[in-house]
Amino acid sequence: MSVTFSKESDTLCALLDGEIDHHTASTMREAIDANVKKLMPKTLFLDFSGISFMDSSGIGLVMGRYKLMKEHGGEVKVINTPPAINRVMRLAGLEKLKVM
Repeated sequence: MSVTFSKESDTLCALLDGEIDHHTASTMREAIDANVKKLMPKTLFLDFSGISFMDSSGIGLVMGRYKLMKEHGGEVKVINTPPAINRVMRLAGLEKLKVM
């Protein structure tokens, strides 16, 4: 489990890698939140291309970052979701938030 960051202009991309479950989600959340608060991007991209497994903790991770970005006047976008993870996110209704 890791998070790698890249910043361009007013966007921040968090490349997520590994599995997201109740053991790893808090570490990912803390790293993302620290970078958002430090860099204050207008758009946060959560890149799921490296995620091999996700339980409901992943939904919580996305929802929490959505709320954080809204509080700062920004937006979050979920990108590069593998098919199985995309299905879980759609079943959770994340497309209604316009994050996918």
